[in-house]
Amino acid sequence: MASQYYQEMQESFRNNNKSREFPAHTAKVHSVAWSCDGRRLASGSFDKTASVFVLEKDRLVKENNYRGHGDSVDQLCWHPTNPDLFVTASGDKTIRIWDVRTTKCIATVNTKGENINICWSPDGQTIAVGNKDDVVTFIDAKTHRSKAEEQFKFEVNEISWNNDNDMFFLTNGNGCINILSYPELKPIQSINAHPSNCICIKFDPTGKYFATGQCRRPGQPVGRGGTGWTGL
Repeated sequence: MASQYYQEMQESFRNNNKSREFPAHTAKVHSVAWSCDGRRLASGSFDKTASVFVLEKDRLVKENNYRGHGDSVDQLCWHPTNPDLFVTASGDKTIRIWDVRTTKCIATVNTKGENINICWSPDGQTIAVGNKDDVVTFIDAKTHRSKAEEQFKFEVNEISWNNDNDMFFLTNGNGCINILSYPELKPIQSINAHPSNCICIKFDPTGKYFATGQCRRPGQPVGRGGTGWTGL
């Protein structure tokens, strides 16, 4: 089944020039994410806006542009099971929850710092947001109030829950992945993933594996800023 899918994707790329560009913003794009049903693609930009596209057959059609942030939209993510809700993290010290059905912001939550990363828990109950001061705040997705806050002594680059919602992962500036219990936020393990800054992390749909990526150090040969993966 997987090999058939791979062959079909190869054929599609050969017949459709491999990639297409869709204008979305007036400045660089910092984040993209698909909704849980795969019908919409959202993007966040340095131009302080988010855009949402609808996938129709083999092309993306721009649905709406979302304005309200006073600074760059550095990361966004969708609700894990509701394809109508997404949340944006901005340098303006707020996060905003948007509803594509009304095209409006349904909640603005003030935070203590300039936000650079965000994720929604698999059970949909909590939003975690990290700022430039390496503080991660856990916000109740219904009341929009802070439930917990954790200051870390290392550079926090990206954050994620595991699929079972009982562990919380952070990638850091030392090339490590820190794993905490959730909701206790007690350290479980630290994995040495890369020789330099560990930038990003993503779980596969089954939750069995996750992949990480590193930033190439100054003077490091091209091709060494790569990815790694491991299993739980």
